[in-house]
Amino acid sequence: MKRYARQMILPEVGASGQNRLARAHVLVVGAGGLGCPVLQYLGGAGVGRITVVDGDTVEESNLHRQVLYSMADLGLPKAKAARQHLRAANPDLQITALVQRLDAANAVQMVADADLVVDAADSFAVSYILSDECLRQGKTLISASALGQSGYAGGFCGGAPSLRAVFPDLPTRTATCATAGVMGPAVGMIGALQAQLALKALLGHEPSPQGQLFVFRLAELQASTFRFDGAEEPEDTLPFIAASQILAQDTVIDLRAAAEAPQLPAPQAKRIARQDLPGTGLPRQGRIVLCCHSGLRAWGAAQDLRQAGYSNVALLAAGDSV
Repeated sequence: MKRYARQMILPEVGASGQNRLARAHVLVVGAGGLGCPVLQYLGGAGVGRITVVDGDTVEESNLHRQVLYSMADLGLPKAKAARQHLRAANPDLQITALVQRLDAANAVQMVADADLVVDAADSFAVSYILSDECLRQGKTLISASALGQSGYAGGFCGGAPSLRAVFPDLPTRTATCATAGVMGPAVGMIGALQAQLALKALLGHEPSPQGQLFVFRLAELQASTFRFDGAEEPEDTLPFIAASQILAQDTVIDLRAAAEAPQLPAPQAKRIARQDLPGTGLPRQGRIVLCCHSGLRAWGAAQDLRQAGYSNVALLAAGDSV
């Protein structure tokens, strides 16, 4: 136990807390800018079992902020590269690397198998899927987002309000690290905070990180925090589904152009641009599934349909192709 001696000397950890961490299973979704510090600090703290999910590979443009990786990792799946580095630092860890995208179908079992879930993804759809599933299963979700020099981290579900209760609406337009940029220390700091919140939740520390949100605006050197225990869950939500959950009787609309995504998400899918939806005479009966790259266009189109009286609408964030 020499490895954890400086942690175990804390009265709020001790031998019993260290044993608790060793028995814990944490699901980390995303092994990028947020996921790297999360994985390093959870592994360093002795969380006995970690499952990391990421479908991307390491690129040179990642390295300024994803400091878990090196030039030797270029082209490797992030989940597998992360596992290799974490095991090199702490051979006693049990780490499962899943090189795949998380969706509404596979999230069910992944969340069920874990004691706690960390959302380190860079996808609105994945964050909402994890929040919905953690809320349903009563699991704690530590979620964060970072872009530029700003971001947030907080504890959701597991007895606290969900991500949807705090962020009921998606933004009107999307931005990514590739399009808007990001500073490495900013995303690293927020990821390290995620790890701290996860450890506090696993150890049962008070005050609980569940129901607490931290907001950072480092360009202005500002930080704030508040509790959201009383936030109410939205009564009517737009669910994200997986392509495998599309039913034969669903009306499926792909909002992407053929050049963006040559393959349709389902045999019955039709390509219709968002601005053309109101005049297409969509059926009033049955479910309408709206598909786009990130889910953002589908979210906006779903709001249009709801204003037109459609109530049974689901969203599919399918990326460039399915």
